[in-house]
Amino acid sequence: MFSRHAFSRSALLLAAALLMAGCGGEPTTAAAPAPSASTSASADAGVPALTITDPWVKTTGKAMTAAFGTLVNNTDAAITIVAGATPLSPTVELHEVVESGGKMVMRPKEGGFVVPARGTHQLQPGGDHIMLMGVTDEVKPGARIPFTLTVKDGRPLEFTAVGKDFAGGKEDYQPGHQ
Repeated sequence: MFSRHAFSRSALLLAAALLMAGCGGEPTTAAAPAPSASTSASADAGVPALTITDPWVKTTGKAMTAAFGTLVNNTDAAITIVAGATPLSPTVELHEVVESGGKMVMRPKEGGFVVPARGTHQLQPGGDHIMLMGVTDEVKPGARIPFTLTVKDGRPLEFTAVGKDFAGGKEDYQPGHQ
């Protein structure tokens, strides 16, 4: 017959074994960023240096449009985006919207987009954006458009943006309507 002390020790060991078994089940993994949404790894193992959140493209016919989202820098140094490309358009420029002569105008962003260390850079209607000119196909809601952004001194950022209807800001993205 077991003594009370031996029974308590056995129960304690059994409880510890059950707790350990519960921790050792199927390994859980954090959702890794899609390979198309990151560039070179940062100092933090497994964390991409640069990502983009909520990338989207304004729906359009075959003309001009723009892409938006939030660039996220996961490193301790600023990252500069210097160019962009997509199969949807032969001409892609990094643009900003600035006041000139009392009017808001779009123009190429001198020096590209700088994403501060451990910071973000917003691409949005009425502000910095990725401009697509000579769009070769209609962009409908839900369309998936591949992009590559060229990073100065780094690996490119590849991602897919989704077509989205947007009427805010009265952006036309047509020549002469800037």
